[in-house]
Amino acid sequence: MYRRASVFAAIICLGGPASAQDFNATPPNATDQTPAFEQQTRAPILEDGFSLETTAVAEGLEHPWGMAELPDGSWLVTERPGRMRLWRPGSGLSEPIEGLPDVDGRGQGGLLDVVVGDDFAETRQLWFSFSQDRPLWRSIVQDQRRDRANRTAVGTGILSEDGTSIEDMRVIFEQEPFIHSQSHFGSRLVLDGQGALFVTTGDRASPETEAMVQLVDNHIGKVVRIALDGGPAEGNPVIEGGLPEIWSIGHRNLQSAALGPDGALWTVEHGPRGGDELNRPEAGKNYGWPVISYGINYSGEPLAGAGTEQDGMEQPVYYWDPVIAPSGMAFYDGEMFPEWQGDALIGGLAAMTLVRLHLTDGQVTGEARYLQDMARIRDVEVASDGAIMLLTDDPEGQLLRVTRGE
Repeated sequence: MYRRASVFAAIICLGGPASAQDFNATPPNATDQTPAFEQQTRAPILEDGFSLETTAVAEGLEHPWGMAELPDGSWLVTERPGRMRLWRPGSGLSEPIEGLPDVDGRGQGGLLDVVVGDDFAETRQLWFSFSQDRPLWRSIVQDQRRDRANRTAVGTGILSEDGTSIEDMRVIFEQEPFIHSQSHFGSRLVLDGQGALFVTTGDRASPETEAMVQLVDNHIGKVVRIALDGGPAEGNPVIEGGLPEIWSIGHRNLQSAALGPDGALWTVEHGPRGGDELNRPEAGKNYGWPVISYGINYSGEPLAGAGTEQDGMEQPVYYWDPVIAPSGMAFYDGEMFPEWQGDALIGGLAAMTLVRLHLTDGQVTGEARYLQDMARIRDVEVASDGAIMLLTDDPEGQLLRVTRGE
């Protein structure tokens, strides 16, 4: 049995930026670390002269994770237990869409991100990520263990004209190898505009995978780039001994990703206790985890790596300590908030906030936070009319529409 989401809910709240609360005044966890360059962390706080109006257009979603707008203004929304729904203005949420694969919904796993291309009106093709279960009997035979192994996977298919089912569904990417873990699947999907799909993965938060993040014979803790129907994309870096899907390595858990105004991929990944990172991953480069980090262990002890810098490893464009626990990301491109044009909008889970970063010449020059303590924000998108759409991570999650107030 699935939980039935309510057809429509309208809940209005008003709120300006959280900049009246000086979030930069909170002391860091890693007190002995210093940034590599000016404004790599704790950029000046941005101020706005208006409030935000937030409307819940749907509620009762069970841990919603990803969303994508369709040309008619409706939205596809995923729920982590394995459901995808279609929200239509005026008629609310559909029943679960049929034709999806089974998912491993334990822990942080399940049905995760979803994207559609600019040509959706003609093709009706969509892509989605999920945690793929290895059957229990195979785990017992191959691993002599009774906890099932799983991995991040990506599927594609055609949404039927009536929006009730996915046809010609096929899996086009499977992370190697299977891992016994219920955490850190990554799973953001970004179409690169050049006929390829970026897929983010996580380090799987397991002792057996710690060393794998820095190795290129696997997909653990990587950004991968695949063709739209599967296989490595043309133009990927050639890495000696590496899997051909790999774009970049050394990532912890990437749950925020988007194309920036510069046409490049930008990501934000979870750090441990401190050390959430904004990066602009480039082909073939190493982003350091778990060797370098601006975080510390959850115990409060330093990490067992090389500190915050090492030759051959990239510095983050920006980092947070304390963490925001990032999930979801979009660059603003719309008319409703012209002051935010080109700014990055990032969901905060632990911080329970919407983060805005202003970038100048590829560096962060200001930060603002909005809707503080309202909810754990799982995903962020910009609607075609310029409104901001948010998903809240909760057993009774909501699809929110954020518009300009007074």
